[in-house]
Amino acid sequence: MFLFDRARIRLYAWLSLASQILIVVTGGAVRLTGSGLGCPTWPKCTSDSLVNVPEQGIHGIIEFVNRTLTFVLVIIALLTFVTVWRLGKAKRAGLTWPALAAGLGIFAQAVVGGISVLTQLNPWVVGLHFVVSAALISIATVLVWRVYSPEHSPVPYRAFALVPFVSVFGFAALLVGVTVTGAGPHAGDANAPRNGLDLAQLEHWHSYPAYVTLALAAIVLVTLARVNQDASQKLAVRISTYLVVALLIQAAIGIAQARLGVPPILVGAHMLGASIIASLLTFQWLAVRGK
Repeated sequence: MFLFDRARIRLYAWLSLASQILIVVTGGAVRLTGSGLGCPTWPKCTSDSLVNVPEQGIHGIIEFVNRTLTFVLVIIALLTFVTVWRLGKAKRAGLTWPALAAGLGIFAQAVVGGISVLTQLNPWVVGLHFVVSAALISIATVLVWRVYSPEHSPVPYRAFALVPFVSVFGFAALLVGVTVTGAGPHAGDANAPRNGLDLAQLEHWHSYPAYVTLALAAIVLVTLARVNQDASQKLAVRISTYLVVALLIQAAIGIAQARLGVPPILVGAHMLGASIIASLLTFQWLAVRGK
């Protein structure tokens, strides 16, 4: 079949990754525009309607569009999984589990989203929403990597040993960032609760693992760049360069939003950056450690 042509597996893998990042961005738009309860119930948009109604205004439209994107993700996940399955037993080795997990994770994400609405945007549940998304972004990244299945060459031991620490501190920074979001002013609705923690103090705690991640990522990049490189090692250098650049941009955005009173546009950019960094951390691990 045309849609399940084996040649399309690379396209579907990239679409899976891009859509997982996109749903974070649109979810951020829902929260930053105060539309988190634009559809005040779940799975329906109102008690009587599956879709938004005119009385809900722009907030209902924004929330319903975000919910509708879930079906787009499901379609992409279905196309990806069926196409992977049609590759045959030998060629689909290593692809089946990330393709399946990416699809099942969408349903888990929908349930968490429903619970967040039913709990009136409890900040911890909303935070879990992003944690699940970060995991799905990493899984989609693994799928992209394994679809291409690049050759792996040994790298300097220092880089090999440091990459796990880059990932640990990087994802720790993302997790602390979730608590920062829960303490910030953008709750998704005027009446939604906050987690009650001190925002300024959390911003500092968030910055510490972020700066450690940047420092370690820079050391890894310099270490990789100083050796004679084959194609595999050049790929590791390129990915590590992207990661360092993304971390620098993310740090600049974080400092700016803290000093400017957390403007929504910068918060949205920070969420996009966090999603890209989650993917790049995974890409770097795969490029350097070959797993």
